[in-house]
Amino acid sequence: MEELSHWIDGKEVKGTSGRFSDVYNPATGEVIARLPLATPAELDAAVKSAEKAQVAWAATNPQRRARVMMKFGQLIQDNMEALAELVSREHGKTLPDARGDVQRGLEVIEVCMGAPALLKGEFTDNGGPGIDLYSMRQPLGVVAGITPFNFPAMIPLWKMGPALASGNAMILKPSERVPSTSIMLAKLAQQAGLPDGVLQVVNGDKEIVDAILDHPTVQAVGFVGSTPIAQYIYGRAATNGKRAQCFGGAKNHMLIMPDADLDKAADALVGAGFGAAGERCMAISVAVPVGDKTADALIERLIPKIEKLKVGPYTAGEDVDFGPVITKAAQERINRLIDSGVEQGAKLVVDGRGLKIQGYENGFFCGPSLFDNVTRDMEIYKEEIFGPVLSTVRAQSYEEALNLVMENDYGNGTAIYTADGDTARDFASRVNVGMVGINFPIPVPLSYYTFGGWKKSAFGDLNQYGPDAFRFYTKTKTVTARWFSGIKDGVALNFKAMD
Repeated sequence: MEELSHWIDGKEVKGTSGRFSDVYNPATGEVIARLPLATPAELDAAVKSAEKAQVAWAATNPQRRARVMMKFGQLIQDNMEALAELVSREHGKTLPDARGDVQRGLEVIEVCMGAPALLKGEFTDNGGPGIDLYSMRQPLGVVAGITPFNFPAMIPLWKMGPALASGNAMILKPSERVPSTSIMLAKLAQQAGLPDGVLQVVNGDKEIVDAILDHPTVQAVGFVGSTPIAQYIYGRAATNGKRAQCFGGAKNHMLIMPDADLDKAADALVGAGFGAAGERCMAISVAVPVGDKTADALIERLIPKIEKLKVGPYTAGEDVDFGPVITKAAQERINRLIDSGVEQGAKLVVDGRGLKIQGYENGFFCGPSLFDNVTRDMEIYKEEIFGPVLSTVRAQSYEEALNLVMENDYGNGTAIYTADGDTARDFASRVNVGMVGINFPIPVPLSYYTFGGWKKSAFGDLNQYGPDAFRFYTKTKTVTARWFSGIKDGVALNFKAMD
């Protein structure tokens, strides 16, 4: 069985703790690798090495750092298939979905190629008599990224790209369920010219998370995961004086108005609800049709589309719609929540329980499930299921539907399908959710905007990627300058290129 490694100082390093975590192929249920779990002492050594490497990296001018990002982006593109294969093997995503995972991370790296423009300060000439004022954006030092299982390439790239382009060194702790993609990305960054030690990949569990949060050298922590863990990390990081950017769970609603194109709305719900087996923080897990006529017509369209979905391993071909969930425990939890929905009175219109695939009987597969007549007091509504389950909550008016979203604890993403511009504008203006789609089911902003939820979906005041990421990974220094005398240089006629 393969034994995986950490990535320390530009090379693969075996662990010394003697503690390991099993890495599974979710499609077969088989253990495919053992992952070493670092000790706090190993983390400390990695942080100290990163601290030394960061000094020279921060002194490298932003253009040169951007050139590393350019080469890194090209290497990601050149190795797209190999990266997608790693994502699919450890996570279970279909290959088209895995390519999308890599691609959305690559798009953030492409924005980081323009880091010099995003790192500029401000200047005021003659702010006072002979006085100039200017500001500089400088890196924090050593920062950390703690990333989830559901996007093995995208979210590590969301963290490392802006952090490294800003001149920081990064300690990356990927999910122990999907570690291999992060190691490969670190190797590609090295090939692109990133100095050894500037990016360290340290594998671990809660012990290492706590060691990162308590380490005095680590200046900031970026996290994506469940809401309870996000809140825990945010609180502990803040207590230790660190910046924290923590993104948690979601319960994303899509409103379907009576004037919506129901065929397009049904297609959107199937893709947004069941893609990646529902293991997306931006998945639509709640459909809210307005009016019983709308609801009946929507359900009628959804049933055949859902029943036609092809579930299987990523090796079964490009036409597989989604694969297994990440673990046996996740599979059991999803089935338990479906059971609770039935017990509490929801109508199970499509039942995905008990799915078995020939040759993959031990895989962690869940078929697609559709509920109707779900109410807000039911467990399947209150819990983030994180699986291929779509709940339908009927509303009798636009205001009732809007209030359902507004009163939910989570505020990651939401969408509305309507043909009426006034309704759409009102929804976008009033809804207390961080990312809004209008006739667009998964409103993940492009990489030159920012990604972030509201309410219990996010902790911290700056979003991921885009301009907010460069604000998060830098600190502002403001200088007030006055000169009493000076010596003027002679004329220089040659043009010296920037190093």
